[in-house]
Amino acid sequence: MTPPAEPPGAVSAGATSCPPVLDITGETCPMTFVRTRLALDRQPPGGMLGVRLKGDEPHRNVSRSVRALGHEIVADTPQPDGSVMLVIRKKDGPAA
Repeated sequence: MTPPAEPPGAVSAGATSCPPVLDITGETCPMTFVRTRLALDRQPPGGMLGVRLKGDEPHRNVSRSVRALGHEIVADTPQPDGSVMLVIRKKDGPAA
C-alpha cells in the first residue's frame, strides 16, 4: 500500500538517511523563502533540508536567498513533474 501524499508545505522526515523535505510547490514568493527559512531554522548547524518547489521565480529567489544567508545548496535536481528538489546544508554556527 502506498502511503498518502504529503500536503503542499508539509515537512516529512522520511528515512533516517534522507533529510526532511519541505514541499512548497503550492506557495508563491515571498512565502516560498519564508517557509524555507523557518524550516532551516529548525535544523541543527550542518543539518540538511530538502525543498521541493515549482517555477522559475521561486527557484531563483529561494536559491539566491539561501546562499546569501551562508547556507550551501548541495543538490539542485529537476523532477519528472516539473518541480525542482533543492537539498540545502545549513551553515555551521548560529542561524543568520
